[in-house]
Amino acid sequence: MAKRQWKFCIIGGLAVMRWGEARVTQDVDFTLITGFGNEEDFIEPLLDHFSGRIADAASFALANRVLLLQTSSEIPFDISLGALPYEEKIIENATLFSFDDNTVVPTCSADDLFIMKLFAAREKDWRDAEGIVLRQGKKLNLSYISSYLGQLCSATDRPEILDVARRILEGKP
Repeated sequence: MAKRQWKFCIIGGLAVMRWGEARVTQDVDFTLITGFGNEEDFIEPLLDHFSGRIADAASFALANRVLLLQTSSEIPFDISLGALPYEEKIIENATLFSFDDNTVVPTCSADDLFIMKLFAAREKDWRDAEGIVLRQGKKLNLSYISSYLGQLCSATDRPEILDVARRILEGKP
């Protein structure tokens, strides 16, 4: 993706290792900006280079906006096909992070990771969000988080997520 100068970043468990409390993750998650209607221009080259994890990974990706791949050493990774303005903002906010001497990749910001974890609304994601607050604390941009998380919750009619976010940010279980 970097060689092709595509707009992308790591989200999910590896980003949690950077911004939150380390935990075991079994795959690597990316967001890749493809836009709407151009997805095949990204899916085909990726499938030329990596194996799909499921039969007809391209059709699944077009239907579900996530491409399920694996490396030659069978490490699974998911590529979310981004197109929304907020997804573009996530990429814009991403910064490079060195996981080791040979691996430097863009990861989403702590603020965006917190938003995505809250919006995913799974127990494990809320634990990840708590870890982000523990490690990042006052470095988090609360107005940014409130604005974007509020927009996502309004668009999907899930205002209860905002209550969970407030509790986590206030350090309440």
